[in-house]
Amino acid sequence: MEDKKKDITIEPTTRVNEQELTTLNFGPIHPATHGVMQNILKVNGETIVECDQTIGYIHRAFEKIAEHRPFYQITPLTDRLNYCSSPINNIGWHLTVEKLIQADIPKRVDYMRVIIMELARISDHLVCNSVIAADMGALTGFTYVFQWREKIYDIFEEVCGARLTTNIGRIGGFERDFNPAAHKKIKAFLQGFSKMFNEFKAMLERNRIFMDRTIGVGGISAERALNYGFTGPNLRACGVDYDVRVMNPYCSYQDFDFTIPIGSAGDVYDRFMVRNREIEESLKMIKQAYDNLPEGKHYGEVPEFYLPPKADVFTKMEALIWHFKIVMGESDVPVGEVYHAVEGGNGELGFYLVSDGGRAAYRLHFRRPCFIYYQAFPEIVCGGMISDAVMTMSSLNVIAGELDA
Repeated sequence: MEDKKKDITIEPTTRVNEQELTTLNFGPIHPATHGVMQNILKVNGETIVECDQTIGYIHRAFEKIAEHRPFYQITPLTDRLNYCSSPINNIGWHLTVEKLIQADIPKRVDYMRVIIMELARISDHLVCNSVIAADMGALTGFTYVFQWREKIYDIFEEVCGARLTTNIGRIGGFERDFNPAAHKKIKAFLQGFSKMFNEFKAMLERNRIFMDRTIGVGGISAERALNYGFTGPNLRACGVDYDVRVMNPYCSYQDFDFTIPIGSAGDVYDRFMVRNREIEESLKMIKQAYDNLPEGKHYGEVPEFYLPPKADVFTKMEALIWHFKIVMGESDVPVGEVYHAVEGGNGELGFYLVSDGGRAAYRLHFRRPCFIYYQAFPEIVCGGMISDAVMTMSSLNVIAGELDA
C-alpha cells in the first residue's frame, strides 16, 4: 500500500510540471527570423527551457546549381548568400577560381578589392548592430546608420551598376576601373562617416538601458565557440583573435596596418562592441588602400575568363572568339582541388572546389558561417528570457540566405 501511495502522489506532480511549460513558435513569421527560420520554444513563464529549430524554408540548392554552371556564372549565386555584404562573397569566389587556375593578379586589383570588401563589411556591421538596438525598441540608430549604408551602396552602384546583389568584379579583377564619380563618393564617405559613427556609438555603447539588456545575455565560452566552429566577430567576442585576413592573408592584406578587436564574455554586448571596433578598423584600411592605390590595370591576364574590351570584340577576330567562348562557358580549368576562405562580414566564408578539368565545378561546397552559429542558438538561449532570444539572434548575425544556401 505504501508503494502505491507514493506512485499516486508523484504522478500528478509530474503532470502539473508538464502543464507549466508553454510551447511557442519563435518564427518563421517573426520579423527577427526573416520569415524563414522556425524555433519551437518551450518556456516556463518567460524563461526558455528548450529550443528546437527547423531550417530549410529558403533552401535553393545553390551548390548543385553551381555544379551545372560555368565558373563565371556562379558569381550571382554567391550574392544570395550573405546579401548584407555580397561583394565579399563575390570576390571570395573569384579568388577561389584564381587560386585554381594560378592567375597572376595585379596589385591594383588587390587594393581595389580591399576597398570594396571593407566597405561591404562596414555595411554588414552597421545593419547588424543597429538591428540589435532596434530589437530593444531603439529605432533612432537604425534609421540613422541606414543613410550611410545607402551611401556605400551608391559607391557599389558606380563601380558595378548594382546595389544589393552586386555581382561585382570578375574572375581576374574588375569589369571596369573606378570612375570619377566613384572616386568622389569614396572620398566623401571617408570624410563624413566618422562623425556619424561617433554619434551612433555615443548613443548606445555607454547607454545604461542598452548595457543592462545586453551584458551577460546570450553568452558562450571560447571553448564552446571553438567546438562549434565559430569564426568572425562571434568568435572574437569570446576572446579568440582569429581573423582570416591575418592568419591566411589574401588580396595583399599583409600590406595594411590594422588590429583585431576581441571581447571576453562572448555575450551580445561583446559582439556589438567587437563589430563597432571592426568598423573603425575597416575605415582605416579603406583609407590606406585608397591613399596608396597602385597604378596599373584593373584586371589580370586571364583571357579564358575575362571578357575582352568591346572595341576589340567589334574589330578583332581573336577577341570575338574569346568573347564567344567565355559567354558560352567553353573555358576549361585545370584538374585540382582547392579551398579558399575570406573573412566575410560574419565569419570565415570558404569555398571548397573540386575540378575534374571540365567547364563546371565537379563539386562545390560553400562554408557558410551562419550555418554554424545557428546550431549553437539553442544552447545560447536556453535559460534566458524570450525577449533576449530576439537580441541574441540579431547579435549572431544569422543571415537566412547564407544559412540555407
